[in-house]
Amino acid sequence: MKASDLLVKCLEEEGIEYIFGVPGEENADFMMSLEQSASIKFILTRHEQGAAFMAEVYVRLTGNPAGCLGTLGPGATNLITGVANSNMDRAPMLVLTGQGSTDRLHKESHQIMDVVSMFRPVTKWAATILNADTIPEIVRKAVRVARSEKPGAVHIELPEDIASLETSKLPMKPRRFRRSVPDDKVVDRAFAMICSAKRPVIIAGNGCIRRRASKQLRLFCEQTGIGVVSTFMAKGSVDMDAPYCLYTVGLGSKDRVSRAIDDADLVITLGFDMVEYHPQLWNPHGNKKIIHADFLPAEIDEYYHPEIELVGDLAHTMWMLNERMDDSVELKFDFKNQRDCRDVMGRDFAEYKDDQTEGSIRPQKALWDVRQVMGAEDVLLSDVGAHKMWIARHYQCHEPNTCLIPNGFCSMGFALPGAIAASIVHPDRRILAIAGDAGFLMNVQEMETAKRLNSNIVVLVWADNEYGLIAWKQETHFGRHTDLSFGNPDWLQLASAFGWNGYYVPNSREFSEKLEHAFNEPGPSLVVIPIDYRENALLTKKLGEITCTI
Repeated sequence: MKASDLLVKCLEEEGIEYIFGVPGEENADFMMSLEQSASIKFILTRHEQGAAFMAEVYVRLTGNPAGCLGTLGPGATNLITGVANSNMDRAPMLVLTGQGSTDRLHKESHQIMDVVSMFRPVTKWAATILNADTIPEIVRKAVRVARSEKPGAVHIELPEDIASLETSKLPMKPRRFRRSVPDDKVVDRAFAMICSAKRPVIIAGNGCIRRRASKQLRLFCEQTGIGVVSTFMAKGSVDMDAPYCLYTVGLGSKDRVSRAIDDADLVITLGFDMVEYHPQLWNPHGNKKIIHADFLPAEIDEYYHPEIELVGDLAHTMWMLNERMDDSVELKFDFKNQRDCRDVMGRDFAEYKDDQTEGSIRPQKALWDVRQVMGAEDVLLSDVGAHKMWIARHYQCHEPNTCLIPNGFCSMGFALPGAIAASIVHPDRRILAIAGDAGFLMNVQEMETAKRLNSNIVVLVWADNEYGLIAWKQETHFGRHTDLSFGNPDWLQLASAFGWNGYYVPNSREFSEKLEHAFNEPGPSLVVIPIDYRENALLTKKLGEITCTI
C-alpha cells in the first residue's frame, strides 16, 4: 500500500475517530487515503487554530486522542497556538502536518521551514517520517507518548514524496498497560499523617477530572469530610452541592477559600499541576506540610517540598487510602473554618441572583442564571479574558469535564471551536461557550463550521468593547489603563450572515428566558449581553490582588 494509506490504517488501529483541519497540496495523498477510512471522520475547519482547539476539546471530553491537521509552512504555524494550548492543558492530541519533498528540504525553497523543530517546544515529541516502513513505529510511539502522564500533544510530519511511496509494513497493535501504583508502606505513612492532622485540606488539580479518580476522591471525602479546593481545570471533581466542596482557588490572593488553605495543618494535593496555580501563592512561606499524590513525582520548587509523595495511578492511590478507612479509625478533625469558607462563598454566589438592571448585566447575575439553565451534565466552555475569572470563581459544577477552562497556556479564541467539538461528543447535552467580544472574534470564522455541521451550541458573548482583562490588570497595578477599546460588529447581523439564531439581551430581567429560548432553537445560536465590568474593580477590592495571570 501507499505510505499515506498505511498512516491512516495505523491511526485507525489506535482508535482515532476524528481529525480536524485544513489540508493543503502537500498532504493531498494523505487526504485521499483518509477519505477511504471507514472509522475516521475528517472535519474541515476554517482555520488551523480552530482545528487544534476542536481536537483539544474532543480529547478532554473523551480521553481518546484526536488529530488536527495542517499543511506545511503557514498551515503548520497556524496550528502552533492551539497545539501549545492543548499541550499545557494536558490533552493527548496528534498534530499532523504535510511537508515538501525531501529533495528540497536542505535548501531555500517555497514555504519550506523546519516545522519539527518549531513544534518541539510545544509538544511532548515531534518527528518526521523519512522512511515509509517506520510509520507503524512512529504512530505507535506518538500515541503512547501523547497518552502517557502528563498527557499532551505530539507531532508527526509527512513529506509529500514519502506519502506516495509503497510499503509492505502493517500497523502495530496497541497494547494497553495498567499504570504503576504507590508502595503500600508509603501509603501507610501518608494515611497516618492524614489521621493525625487536625485541619487537613485537599487541593484537587487537573489530574482529578478523570472519572475513576473523581469517584475515589468523592468516596474519600464522604468518609473523612475533608474539604476539597479545586483548581480551575479540576472543577466538578467533587459535586458543588457536597458539604466538603470548597469551590475554586486561583483567582485572588485573599479569596474566601484561601482561608481554608491558610488554616490547614496538612495540604493533600491530588493531580496538582503548577501550570495552573503556583505553590508560592498558597504556601508563601514554604512551611506547609504537604502530601503529593500524582501520576508523576513532584516538580522541584522551593515552595512545594512534600513530606510524602504517592507516585502512581491517582485513582488507585485514592482507592488504597479508602481501603484503609474502617470503623477502627478515629478522626478528630476540626472543619469549622472550612464550613465557614463554604458558607461565605455560597452567599457571594447568590448575592445578585435577583438583580434587576437595565443597559448592562453584572457578571454574578449572568453566571447565576447560566447555572440555573444548565443541567448537571451540560458542558460550559470558557474562553480567556475577564469573563474567565468570573466563571472560575462563580460557576461551579456537579460533574468532571462539565466546565472546560484553558488554564495552562491560556489562549484566547478557544471557546467557539471548542463548543463545536463538544457538540460532536455530546449531541444530547446543552453546550454553552462563553467568550468576551475580543476572544470570540479571534476565531469568528468557525461560525461557518458550526452552521455547516448544524451544531446545537449557544455562544454567549460578554461585550464590553475593550480588552477587559488587560484593562482590569493595568487598572489594578497602575490606577489606569492604556487605550484598549475597539469597535464591534452588529451582532444580530453577524449571526444572520452566518445563518445563526441571534439575540441581544440588554437587561438582566430577560436574560434567563432568552438563554433558555436559544437552547431550544435548532442549530447554533449567538447571545450577546452588555457586561458590567465595573464589578471587576469591586472584586479586586474584595479579594486583594488578582493573582491569576490571565
